[in-house]
Amino acid sequence: MQINYRGDKITVTPAIKDYVAEKLSRLDRYFENAEGITAYVLIKVKYKLQTIEVTVPTSRFTLRAEVSHEDLYAATDLVTDVLERQIRKNKTRLNKRYKDSAVMEFKFDYEVEAGEEDKNKIVKRKNIEMKPMDEDEAILQMSLIDHDFFVFKNLDEECVSVIYKRKDDSFGIINVK
Repeated sequence: MQINYRGDKITVTPAIKDYVAEKLSRLDRYFENAEGITAYVLIKVKYKLQTIEVTVPTSRFTLRAEVSHEDLYAATDLVTDVLERQIRKNKTRLNKRYKDSAVMEFKFDYEVEAGEEDKNKIVKRKNIEMKPMDEDEAILQMSLIDHDFFVFKNLDEECVSVIYKRKDDSFGIINVK
């Protein structure tokens, strides 16, 4: 697995890179072609907390985890455990979904445009390519990236939909026609 490092208010030293690479190499066994996968690692510091955020986009799904801890090495261990748990939890669902289907692409475009420092302006923008999917697959994708909502092209309703997690752990959907 290739790893792209970025530090926010911290210099990513070779020792940190080596430790993160060693821990993330545990994920290689879950991928058929680990050499073709790039993991994006963002390490940031705020007060005493050190946060590590790992995003692993693949051709079929995206894994994402973020952990904060006072010790960066402990945070790295924890984020690797979270990613492994996500893979194991969703392994059967992913295999079942993609076993008989043609290769379906799910790509995020990670080019982010930064705005000015004004609070009333948009400071971050993400562009994504949406593929048509049903609601069950949208729930799966949302749980893999560990977000509370997910925007997708709804196959059933033939529109753009937003699926979101409610406070009672059920799901809601908004259709834009």
